[in-house]
Amino acid sequence: MNWLKKTIVFGEKIKKILKKRPSKEEIESSEWTSCCKGPVLKKELEENLFVCSSCGKHHRISCRQRFDIFFGKNRYEILETPLPIEDPLNWVDTKSYKDRLKEARKKTGQNCGAMIARGKINDIDVTVGAINFDFIGGSVGAAEGEAIIYGVQHAIDNQTPYIFFACGGGQRMFESPIALANMTRTTLAINEIKKNNLPYIVCFVDPCAGGISASFAMLGDIHFAEPGSLIAFAGKRVIQATVKEELPQDFQTAEFVEKHGFVDKVVHRKDIKHQIGLILSILLKKNSEVNSEENETSETNFETTAKAS
Repeated sequence: MNWLKKTIVFGEKIKKILKKRPSKEEIESSEWTSCCKGPVLKKELEENLFVCSSCGKHHRISCRQRFDIFFGKNRYEILETPLPIEDPLNWVDTKSYKDRLKEARKKTGQNCGAMIARGKINDIDVTVGAINFDFIGGSVGAAEGEAIIYGVQHAIDNQTPYIFFACGGGQRMFESPIALANMTRTTLAINEIKKNNLPYIVCFVDPCAGGISASFAMLGDIHFAEPGSLIAFAGKRVIQATVKEELPQDFQTAEFVEKHGFVDKVVHRKDIKHQIGLILSILLKKNSEVNSEENETSETNFETTAKAS
């Protein structure tokens, strides 16, 4: 058999192997997923808060799954956020942006990548936001920007702390400057939270990069992170090629970022609710004590003025 026939036969064998492989849709609908030791039942993973019991990997989860873990099932309300005009640039590459949005909505059951909910932690009313990485890589476009800002406004109107589980690959390329503008818009919105003396707590979850980590995600009063989460701006290979040096193996992990002061504490998923509840109890108690001291001072000054007159 000459080389040409061998190549053809080899090519046919490869085609047969590829045909046997399950499609993307079959993988997503399967009862199994993979981790360190191979196949893992999704049901078993869910029972452990989507954390591998062998290696401790924190698997990516949806916004609703995040809220279920944080508040408890059926113990929160998802807020309806504004939806701006989709695909204002009529973007088309290998497929249209509108088709990508339809696929993402069907896959995730969300209108956009970000969701906002309200509920209680330690009897404290809180506003909580999250981003679903499965919605076009968790990228931020106009709709996601509106959702984040809506959450800020809800927190201010109701005088609640704002908690955000930040993830995603950055600003959405299909919306170009419209997406980029949301770096500034969300930053200005977070500044309003701070002007109102409301706690803003960020929890980094895997992965958080690009324009997300370069805007609202890095502005928290307190920064938590799940173990092993990627927290970055540019990619590791880009940085390594720029600085011409070998970077540490754990570079851009939550643990590395904590070591260098950008994260306050790396916390296991099962402990995040407790840790955030504890911080809020301390912060809000302190605020209430300050307010009571100011009231007492005002009353004393009033009484002194009244006696003098």
